[in-house]
Amino acid sequence: MALRARALYDFRSENPGEISLREHEVLSLCSEQDIEGWLEGVNSRGDRGLFPASYVQVIRAPAAEPPPARYANVPVGGFEPLPPPAPFKPAAQQPPPEPFPAPPAGYPFPPYGGSYQPSQGSDDDWDDDWDDSSTVADEPGALGSSYPDYEAASGGAPGRYRLSTRSEPSLGSRGAGHPPGHPHPPGGGGAAKSSATVSRNLNRFSTFVKSGGEAFVLGEASGFVKDGDKLCVVLGPRGPEWQENPYPFQCSIEDPTKQTKFKGMKSYIAYKLVPSHTGQQVHRRYKHFDWLYGRLAEKFPVISVPHLPEKQATGRFEEDFISKRRKGLAWWMDHMCSHPVLAQCDAFQHFLTCPSTDEKAWKQGKRKAEKDEMVGANFFLTISVPTGPGASLDLQEVESQVDGFKAFTKKMDESALQLNHTANEFARKQVTGFKKEYQKVGHSFKCLSQAFELDQQAFSAGLNQAIAFTAEAYDAIGDLFADQPRQDLDPVMDLLALYQGHLANFPDIIHVQKGALTKVKESKRHVEEGKMELQKAEGIQERCNIISFATLAEINHFHKIRVRDFKSQMQHFLQQQILFFQKVTQKLEEALHKYDSV
Repeated sequence: MALRARALYDFRSENPGEISLREHEVLSLCSEQDIEGWLEGVNSRGDRGLFPASYVQVIRAPAAEPPPARYANVPVGGFEPLPPPAPFKPAAQQPPPEPFPAPPAGYPFPPYGGSYQPSQGSDDDWDDDWDDSSTVADEPGALGSSYPDYEAASGGAPGRYRLSTRSEPSLGSRGAGHPPGHPHPPGGGGAAKSSATVSRNLNRFSTFVKSGGEAFVLGEASGFVKDGDKLCVVLGPRGPEWQENPYPFQCSIEDPTKQTKFKGMKSYIAYKLVPSHTGQQVHRRYKHFDWLYGRLAEKFPVISVPHLPEKQATGRFEEDFISKRRKGLAWWMDHMCSHPVLAQCDAFQHFLTCPSTDEKAWKQGKRKAEKDEMVGANFFLTISVPTGPGASLDLQEVESQVDGFKAFTKKMDESALQLNHTANEFARKQVTGFKKEYQKVGHSFKCLSQAFELDQQAFSAGLNQAIAFTAEAYDAIGDLFADQPRQDLDPVMDLLALYQGHLANFPDIIHVQKGALTKVKESKRHVEEGKMELQKAEGIQERCNIISFATLAEINHFHKIRVRDFKSQMQHFLQQQILFFQKVTQKLEEALHKYDSV
């Protein structure tokens, strides 16, 4: 029987991920085990999320038995129990009380930033050949298995080593496994007085917390890192940069075709992918792209994973929509292959190379990606940054650069929106307004020609024909205007849509770096006040440097690829404009020459 609980008090959610409760409401629990004072469940309205464990009572009796009285545990002549104190925002000078524990840093939230949502059936449905309960990934040789033997052993395997940012607590400082920042359990020993610690964010739903950045900076990350998982940042001419992919490649997306399954009951569009480094074609559906995007957005909190073209509930098999989506996926693929980190990611390589007909291998690779341990705080362990003289970062300079980039992205986003609106409006006028106006002029010339034909004089025949040809020329020019946006404006708007996705990613990336910088400033203040050891503060600054290196490397990659893309696209736009007006000029010159023989 499903676990259930009854709400003892009203609770109003104030943060994403929480759900509201009503007194006496019966909820379904996902697990009876609370996570640092929080339970996860589904309320009577179907909302799923977190709520304080102290606000509910688990129902242990069978459903057929009447529920226990609300105040059955009140002593005779006693009093009605008061609910736990409701959450409130403390004053700036007052230490905040904890009415109930904050959700743990390691709680499995949705992909950081909250922007990614998996397919919900409006596009490609998840079916049994894709998402099943297969345990093929747990077979020998499959990725995703844990590494207890290495953790227990004194030495690691070649190419794989354990990294940890945890500091060993002194004897009696806190019990094993006791979360930092919480009161020590009784009997834990009080021989040593612990030094001050950097505080945790009150908002446990912020990007800095959900991405694992806070846990990493505070020294709570620990895991095995393989050589293949290392992400290297190097110092280039423009500052920190991701180390280039030693084996660059491209991937084309061609021939979208409609396919069916279940004897024609289900239809979908499959795209042919041909990676240049393998030359072997594979077929993927949109839901495969969607799954990959979700994995990458969750794994790489300081990398801008390009957004996919938007979903569409209706008209998915219309030719215009399929063509537009293919172009959007082509831009997406180009940015994936151009990124030194994303291009080499195991999940992306599996997506590109796994044969379409090998269902077992596909599921095995899918489970491998979903069981990746180098996510959250552990992801930052995989980042390798320059060391030695001249390799350290000045945090004040880093803050200035990040602030400058933040202002740049805001202005670019505003400009991109304006250009997209202008281009869309201009294209609409060309397709409808300009075509109609030119053809109206052509029709007027045709009427004039028909009127002149009433004159039976032989010497006027040439003039009549020339005017009729001019009418046809203006009709053709109207058609040229209607077709032109496909050649020049549509590609510009496709590029703007891709970059608007990137610009939407960077506030979260910047938030992670800003959060790390805040922890460094707090630790320095503790050192100046004599409340924290210098070595501990230096560890926090070192880990903040890793996040700063990665952030600056991603900013530099964005600028590099932006210059490449907009240079190419503006050249293409102007070339198409020149060709268009050359065609218009040619039509007018042909009409002009008709009058030479009149």
